[in-house]
Amino acid sequence: MLQYRTFTAADAVDWARQHGGLSDPSVLVDAREVGDGNLNLVFKIFDAAGVSRIIVKQALPYVRCVGESWPLTLDRARLEAETLREHGKHCPQHTVNILHYDPALAVMVMEDLSDHQIWRRELVKGVHHPQAATQLGEYLAQVLFHTSDFVLPPHQKKAQVARFLNPELCEITEDLFFNDPYCDHPRNAWPAALEADVGALQRDLSLKQAVAGLKHHFFAHAEALLHGDIHSGSIFVKQGSLKAIDAEFGFFGPMGFDIGTALGNLLLNYCALPGLLAPREAAAAREQRLQDVRDLWLTFASRFLALAEQHTRDAALACPGYAAQFLQKVWTDALGYCGTELIRRTVGMSHVADMLDITDPAMRTACIAHAIRLGKTLILAAPHVADCDALLARIRQNG
Repeated sequence: MLQYRTFTAADAVDWARQHGGLSDPSVLVDAREVGDGNLNLVFKIFDAAGVSRIIVKQALPYVRCVGESWPLTLDRARLEAETLREHGKHCPQHTVNILHYDPALAVMVMEDLSDHQIWRRELVKGVHHPQAATQLGEYLAQVLFHTSDFVLPPHQKKAQVARFLNPELCEITEDLFFNDPYCDHPRNAWPAALEADVGALQRDLSLKQAVAGLKHHFFAHAEALLHGDIHSGSIFVKQGSLKAIDAEFGFFGPMGFDIGTALGNLLLNYCALPGLLAPREAAAAREQRLQDVRDLWLTFASRFLALAEQHTRDAALACPGYAAQFLQKVWTDALGYCGTELIRRTVGMSHVADMLDITDPAMRTACIAHAIRLGKTLILAAPHVADCDALLARIRQNG
């Protein structure tokens, strides 16, 4: 029986030859470790012509960006592989293809997406992919609907919830989203000029009560199999194509969490654009980000409703008008979680290139302040924002 070991580049090449599904595995000759995330090793496997053909990803038994002082379960590799495979059943066109998974080594072999770009990098550069927001809305509608009570019989749904229990990574989410930014925690970081703003945020009782409600909802509502970390750095795009990757945070939770996380990353870019592009280009790109927000939600909602009308199996949930009523609750949840994503990416530990790539310190501080202000507004206003038009009006009012 295989025992866990950390892969070298040579190990990754050998594994890709065995499990990459190529008709001539011997063409694979080299590997380069390219992982820039917090948790895993990621190897690109190249042929003799220098073309990347396969990806090999291995989970490490600790948080990579911290080290062995923060141990982490290897079962997250199983959860990632099974989440992506489950999502791939329902939306293969927008989910990375998992070719092989080995539980003992916590290793996945997956399709190479070198002809795509990471969406966050494109957004930071001001490159617009016109179909990406609509495609992400389609992905979310398909995978969240088909793993929900609208489709799954009760016993099967409960078995799936148990299969995808992910307590260690959920605890990371719970800390980074709902705890750390709202208290004095050593993982937090923000510009010194915003000390007063962050202090006011951390003393705001109404805000902290609203965040407590979002955290409780995250604990208690197993509505669908979430990706769990669907930000713009976990999405690859090219003209006409979008693929979701990196689903090790997958678990059954509230649908609004995935949608809110996706919307929050579009709005992080919206807030950062004045520091990334020239004024005219930034203004145009900001309007495009708001259109992306609109397209994502409206695509998700319309597709979800169409699926519910055609495929709801539970007699009670098929009641006319119920799916629309349910989606209104998902919308409210999504706005709250969107706000927590904005705050955790600016006050908490996991900062993003949208802000970090702003070269002017004063402008970076102003953009971060805007994101914090918008995040707070969305968390508090979520129950009172009826639809997407009202959301965009709130965002414009916020600056």
